[in-house]
Amino acid sequence: MSRPVVYILGLILFSFVLVGPARAQEVVQQTATDIFDDKALIQGYAGKLKDASKDLLLAMINDDNLTVYKKAAAVRVFRDKFAVQMVSRERSIIERVLLRQLQRSGAVHLQIEIMHVLVIMDRFRYFDTMVPLLIQKMDHYDPYVNELAYAAMENINVAGVQRPREARIEFTTLRKIFFLSRKKLQGADPVELKLRNKLQLLRWSIKVLGTEELKSLPPEVISLM
Repeated sequence: MSRPVVYILGLILFSFVLVGPARAQEVVQQTATDIFDDKALIQGYAGKLKDASKDLLLAMINDDNLTVYKKAAAVRVFRDKFAVQMVSRERSIIERVLLRQLQRSGAVHLQIEIMHVLVIMDRFRYFDTMVPLLIQKMDHYDPYVNELAYAAMENINVAGVQRPREARIEFTTLRKIFFLSRKKLQGADPVELKLRNKLQLLRWSIKVLGTEELKSLPPEVISLM
């Protein structure tokens, strides 16, 4: 038996004793993130679910016994196939399911997929709460989390109509992040992936709001742009 498998089995036993079965699954799934390829797993499950019905996907999303990888894949496929088609009554039911899962799950990949689909379903209601959280996830230590969060933001911006209100939310969030990291920005490489992605979003927001906004940014950011 391989060491990773032995480790996970030991973790399962320890988690059940320490925190009980309900929380134990979350602990094990989150720890497995460090061992398995999250991107390959989620993309693989999403590929298998590409022809799944809306009802099946929603049942999977609402299943507390399903692994976070399968659940994240189900959310992604639901977003791509059905999110923009929801009528008002049906949408409110699905939103409650998604919000419940967002509250219960500690798996960051699933959180990003849920926040992404919520904004796509109802921009006016969720943009100002979910987008700042997605931007913050772009600083996560896990490269795939960075990739997911940035891809979500790109998709959200492309799907919109460049509203100044939305651009202002993104600009304000990024401005706060840059001010808090001013020392790290000195001598920073603008090609570095995390920084490059944030600068791309910043350029998009300035394009919508106007170049006057440059005056409110730290000088360290101006030099990187």
